[in-house]
Amino acid sequence: MNSLKKKTSAARPQASWLGELGLIRRPLLCCALAVPGAIAAIGVSNHYLHQQDDRLKQAQQARNAASERFNHVENEKQDIRTFQPAYVALQQKNLLGAENRLDWIEVIHRSQQQRKLLPITYDIDAQQVFKTDARVAMGPYQLRGSKMELHMDLLHEMDLFHFLDDLRQRNYFAVQQCTIKRNSAVEQTALAPHLSADCTLVWLTLEQQGAAP
Repeated sequence: MNSLKKKTSAARPQASWLGELGLIRRPLLCCALAVPGAIAAIGVSNHYLHQQDDRLKQAQQARNAASERFNHVENEKQDIRTFQPAYVALQQKNLLGAENRLDWIEVIHRSQQQRKLLPITYDIDAQQVFKTDARVAMGPYQLRGSKMELHMDLLHEMDLFHFLDDLRQRNYFAVQQCTIKRNSAVEQTALAPHLSADCTLVWLTLEQQGAAP
């Protein structure tokens, strides 16, 4: 009876796919080996794409920075072309930099000789720093001035105006006050001073902050 059961159990047929498992075992093994490799390749590809994307962003940022620097340089060049004539004019009139008192004295003497003016006397005070309106952008510069007390004997009042015009050709100054008086007590001759002028001039310069007066 037991032997009959064993025969019956031995004769039970196997599932059909188990017989075919041997046929697809090698492809399954290849697939099992290939899938991790493909996943790794995808990961490497994604990493490479991220690196390329980062490099592209860095290159774009570098390009934008270079473009900004170029535009800044071009704007500076345009500013130089625009303001250079005015800057040169200020330099020629001795407004920029340290004051040049020797030049002032030379201009006074030259005007006196060329226009045949009567003797001129003057006294120059120490230079001072002037306060400017906070709304005026001075940058690194300070406005400085030196006060000059000037006395002139005049044959004609136009002598004073011509003299001041001569000073303005090479220097910047402000006339703080000027008084012209008639010399009634003087003998009225052709070469006698009919008038006298007392003026206060302030010679102006723009100097770097921190520079010694």
